[in-house]
Amino acid sequence: MVQEGQVYVVTGGSGFLGAHLVRMLVERSPNISEIRVFDLHVDESLATLSNERVKIHLIRGDISSFSDVRSALRGSHLVIHTASLVDVWGRVPASKVTEVNVTGTENVLRACEEEGIQYLVYTSSMEVVGPNLHGDPFYRGNEDTEYTVFHNQPYPLSKSRAESLILEANGRKTKDGKTLYTCALRPTGIYGEGHQLMKQFYQQGLRMGRRVFRAIAPSTEHGRVYVGNVAWMHVLAALRLQDQPSKLGGQVYFCYDNSPYKSYEDFNMEFLSSCGFRMVGSRPLVPYVLLYLFALLNAFLQWLLRPLCTYAPILNPYTLSVASTTFTVQTDKAKRHFGYQPLYKWDECKRRTVSWVQTLEESGKER
Repeated sequence: MVQEGQVYVVTGGSGFLGAHLVRMLVERSPNISEIRVFDLHVDESLATLSNERVKIHLIRGDISSFSDVRSALRGSHLVIHTASLVDVWGRVPASKVTEVNVTGTENVLRACEEEGIQYLVYTSSMEVVGPNLHGDPFYRGNEDTEYTVFHNQPYPLSKSRAESLILEANGRKTKDGKTLYTCALRPTGIYGEGHQLMKQFYQQGLRMGRRVFRAIAPSTEHGRVYVGNVAWMHVLAALRLQDQPSKLGGQVYFCYDNSPYKSYEDFNMEFLSSCGFRMVGSRPLVPYVLLYLFALLNAFLQWLLRPLCTYAPILNPYTLSVASTTFTVQTDKAKRHFGYQPLYKWDECKRRTVSWVQTLEESGKER
């Protein structure tokens, strides 16, 4: 039986996923009386979600500061740890990525142990697994599918280390003798309202005359997942982790829905086409070997210019490998363990995302 009047902490609660998750918790978790939104930059608009049943408290703090984390977690019942620095372009130093993603996770675990918090749900990433730099496809795989994991970039390395810390902590005793239970969710590529990378693709397409030049073979497939369904899976996992800690504790779950398997370019066009964007080319306009040479050149320029400025284009060897490698998941583990089914069907996910993209169009016209 899940205790009533609970206090949840959402780290990174003002981020893309975090903000959607806070709204989902308010709407669909009647056992909560307080949600603490912990973030370095808080979204003041989230405070308006407070109502008679549940109060939203915004807490500005640094995930890499143990004192900040412990203060935010004190007296809470469950933590959903979404705070993460996502950077696959080299926009921030590798040390900062590690500090946020690994040290921040260590701080959350230590605070749980010190404060006697028993339940922790972690937002991991599919990039813990892949695509790997060898370009090996992962076709409709699940959590038990064998796959050679090979990374050399700070982001996937840091998320892999953080996930391991979370799972290793399951069953650990807190200072007051309670047991800590943890689980991790691995979303595939998240999309939806407020997705900043989609906004970048939109702006880039505008500069190119509303044209998207095909760079990746349309036969390449990726698993994408709507942000509302990711938030919903977190809500369900948080509830069931308390009901059946021995089943969910120490487990990892791929997080996906029924969004169509397509290349990143073709998937993005599902939304951008609503604003008059068109794809140029039925096959890649530039041979892969030339794209790879461009990616290497960008990596070299990034290294060369680092003392002077931050040069971080979207295309680099890692992002090219991810975009050009099929990586799709198909698993029923989350359904079997805690009854997950997508809350939003594909038509609704598309409609909501298209509506948001069209607001970018309207704001552009106003300027």
